[in-house]
Amino acid sequence: MRSFVPDYDLIRARDVAHATALLKEGFRPIAGGTDLMVLFNAGKLPYRKVVSIRRLPELTGVVVSETSVAIGAAVTYTQIRRHEALNREFPLLCSAASWTGSLANQNRGTLGGNIVNASPAADSAPALLVYDADLEFVSTAGVRRLPYRDFHFAYKRMNMQEDELLHMIHLSRNHALSQQYIRKVGPRKAQAISKVVFAAGSEITGKVISDVRVAVGSVAPVPLRCYRTEQLLNGRRISAPLIEQAAQTIAAEVQPITDIRSTESYRRMVVVNLLSEFLRTLE
Repeated sequence: MRSFVPDYDLIRARDVAHATALLKEGFRPIAGGTDLMVLFNAGKLPYRKVVSIRRLPELTGVVVSETSVAIGAAVTYTQIRRHEALNREFPLLCSAASWTGSLANQNRGTLGGNIVNASPAADSAPALLVYDADLEFVSTAGVRRLPYRDFHFAYKRMNMQEDELLHMIHLSRNHALSQQYIRKVGPRKAQAISKVVFAAGSEITGKVISDVRVAVGSVAPVPLRCYRTEQLLNGRRISAPLIEQAAQTIAAEVQPITDIRSTESYRRMVVVNLLSEFLRTLE
């Protein structure tokens, strides 16, 4: 426990343009602070120039259009899990928001923070991968849009420049996933870092599965979209042999490790079981 407050500079941004100008000068953004304050209290925050973006109107709204939903990067988990359109059309994301941390964390923690913290165990990541989310960044150089699936390079290495600010998360309303499934496995339902997060979606017509999307968290250096498993399943008729084949494929596709929270073998087994459970719901 620290006995003093380290020196730091904190500026509250007037707007997004002001925030990006400060990022260009070496400031780093803070919104809810649920990750950064842990480092700050431990004396391990690697920088001392911080710009608050928490209350910027451009980052704190959810805009629903005819074809998409744009979620501001500083929208909290509480806002997400209470939003009518998100609950109706993107229930996987709302479920993830409902089990992320405590209620206090949900009131302060933001979707954008969960993304740019880049933890492979991030609760929102598998849902965003299943929904083919796009990320929109802003900087003094302009606006850049990137599919979320291309955001993670390696553990804690992201396709994002230090002077860029995550502005919006875009979700297409045309995802057409009539079957949606998500599970978090951990020592308890909330206030615990995940051992495994599993999300999936698909269409099903007469037991023939299509547009399959499978994503997992906490079982690889980055949140993982399981493309080999999807390729195996797409256009196939659900059957016991297919489920067994898919289980073998995803077991080889994930890259879990043994750490303080779980073991490699347990994580792999859980992923296999959750995929099998999802597919059995389609029979």
